[in-house]
Amino acid sequence: MKKHSKPFALLLCAALTLPPALAMTGCGTRSNSDTKGLAIDGTDFGITIEGTNVTEESVFTSNDIIYYADMEAYESGNPYGEGEEQERHTAEEAAAHTVINIVEPGTYTISGAMEKGQIRVDLGEDAETNPEAVVTLVLDGLDMTCEVAPAILFLNTYECDNGWTAETAQSAVDTSAAGANLVIADGSINNINGGHVAKIFEDAEGEEKLWKQDGGIYSYMSMNVSGGQAGDGILNLKADNEGLDTELHLTINGGIINIYSDNDGINTNEDGVSVTTINGGDLHILAGLGTEGDGIDSNGWLVINGGTVIASANPAADAGLDSDMGSYVNGGTVVAMGSTMDWAESESEQVTMNLQFAEYQEFGDVIQVRSSDDDVPVFGFDPDADEVLSKYPRNYQGLILSSPEFAQDETYHVYMGSSQQSFTGTDVMMGPGGFGGGMGGFGGDHGPFDENGELPEGFEPGNLPEDFDPSQMPQDGQRPQGPEGFEPGEMPEGFEPGKLPEGMTPPDGQRPEKPEGMEPPEGMERPEAGSIMEIGEAKTDFYMQDRVNAFSGVHDAE
Repeated sequence: MKKHSKPFALLLCAALTLPPALAMTGCGTRSNSDTKGLAIDGTDFGITIEGTNVTEESVFTSNDIIYYADMEAYESGNPYGEGEEQERHTAEEAAAHTVINIVEPGTYTISGAMEKGQIRVDLGEDAETNPEAVVTLVLDGLDMTCEVAPAILFLNTYECDNGWTAETAQSAVDTSAAGANLVIADGSINNINGGHVAKIFEDAEGEEKLWKQDGGIYSYMSMNVSGGQAGDGILNLKADNEGLDTELHLTINGGIINIYSDNDGINTNEDGVSVTTINGGDLHILAGLGTEGDGIDSNGWLVINGGTVIASANPAADAGLDSDMGSYVNGGTVVAMGSTMDWAESESEQVTMNLQFAEYQEFGDVIQVRSSDDDVPVFGFDPDADEVLSKYPRNYQGLILSSPEFAQDETYHVYMGSSQQSFTGTDVMMGPGGFGGGMGGFGGDHGPFDENGELPEGFEPGNLPEDFDPSQMPQDGQRPQGPEGFEPGEMPEGFEPGKLPEGMTPPDGQRPEKPEGMEPPEGMERPEAGSIMEIGEAKTDFYMQDRVNAFSGVHDAE
């Protein structure tokens, strides 16, 4: 790990009187390039600071970390919160943590090690509407562990989307002016181990939320995460709940980010508003190491414009990619594994393949996509070679693949290990061959079942991997039973697939017609709009009729 003693040697202009275990040096000048350093006795932890109007009080330590206390109720009798037994901590555990408080705008380069600590950025309650309340944390060889709360917490900074409403929210959002920023310095390796804070109520009637910080790195405001110029800095984040977490938007622009989380790897949690945007970087996410967890979970939109996204979700009932308002794959390389999938929207700009397998797939099998005409490899991924996912191999049944090498109107062959794959059905929404994630999907429609509610031949429900722990299966959220006498897949009398009921006009936003002359490969008939391919007719030609293409009942070809 790098040592950063030189900056402090250059800044020994004045000594300040500060709390025990803290030494700070500062030149006391004021300019647009003010700098100073901070060191904590007994550690090699250090901060150098650059910013406007930097004062000696910009950074200080305290022992007032926000945590979930070991209690059931306040002295008033009001309930304390929703935390489970394992989420509680004693006052002694909390007091053992040192909080590094950052209270002024600026750029803070942080290095060194701290076993029990937190970096807390709090520019005051008025910061949310102040465009100058911007803090950038440059992680340059930082090892930090926080056992009772997030290791890095942005509490109050400028919110670049402070005028948001649920009615005007959309999938495109610009967070470049956000007040919360992380930069992974080139050539650095940063290891962050973060806890979380379960929901704590205010000491009043009504159980109003006082605190809730779900991620190992947590921001109450929109946050940007970027790499340096070379983009080769590494952030290893281990979290006992969620990994990267924001209350509003999150934009990832670069860096190498490896996430190991007990719950969701990445989460943005404002319902119907939040946007998770990935423009670049190299993300490897091993999520759901507890009882549940998606790879990426946006309570609003998920937009992937570039970079590499490799995500593995809990195999019980979670998705590699998940969003409430829609997922768009416009670029980059995507491999997302889970038991179910939140399919990409049909308006995505890059060709994407959604595969739902008839049974769980072995983790170690190399995934390969080959051109159908000359059998040339177009795309490949070896899970065993992935340094993050291979640490905890898990099988999967749903798979999203997207690559710039995929092309519309092309046909591919898919291999799992040495076995060529075939499929028995495609789900078609608003037109043939494609799939609109906003209308449901395998996970929300009939899963591996056909349109009559029957399982494909050879499929065995509950045929899980040998090492799968049944106790991890969710107890809540089971599929509800239909009304008495209801038969799965049974349609009302007179119902014709692909036709709207009499008097109903089609909604706006229908899939546009294909360009004139565009036809499927020879031997493959184009299904009628709104139809579902006949189940049981196994095919090995995976035809990319649209930008987003879904295939069900995928299994080894005979």
